[in-house]
Parts: sequence; structure tokens; C-alpha cells
Amino acid sequence: MPSKISAVVFSEPSGRLNAFVMFGGSFVMLSIYLYYDILLDGSSLSSLIMAVGFALSGLAESLPTDRRRIAGGLRVTAILWLLGLLGLTIFAPEVILGPR
Repeated sequence: MPSKISAVVFSEPSGRLNAFVMFGGSFVMLSIYLYYDILLDGSSLSSLIMAVGFALSGLAESLPTDRRRIAGGLRVTAILWLLGLLGLTIFAPEVILGPR
């Protein structure tokens, strides 16, 4: 099983289309963060964290095909970043959702 994970994580970057989708998702999450934080005076930290995770993933997919290790490192970083968001949501929801 580890060889399959290694083959997927450290594969060649997928190209511009996947990078465009990931950067688009990052832009949407950043827009949501700005909307809630500035206009509604709320705290939507989760969308900012997701925007960073999507941007890291998009950066990994936009690299040249010979940069497999760097792309894999960025993918692993994005996965760990988003898993950290999941962990915060489960174990400390007041950090993400704000005081209720």
C-alpha cells in the first residue's frame, strides 16, 4: 500500500487545468473569507485555511513535470494543512467557529 500512495503523491504534476481549478477554489474560499470577515464582521477562519490548502495544491499542480518531489512535498503539506483544519474543527471548534 505505501508504494501506491507514493506513486500518487509523488507523481508528475497534473497540469494547468487542475491547477486552474485549485486556484479557482482558493480564490472562492478567499472571497468567502473576505465577505464574512469584512462585510459581516464575523470570523470565518476555516475558509481562509481552506484557501491556503487549495493554493498549495494548485501550486503543486502548476509546476513543470520534472519537479515531482517538490510537487509531492506541496501535496503532502496541503493534505496536512487541511487535516489540521479537520482536527481543529473536531477538537477545538471554538477556534474555527468563534465563540457562541
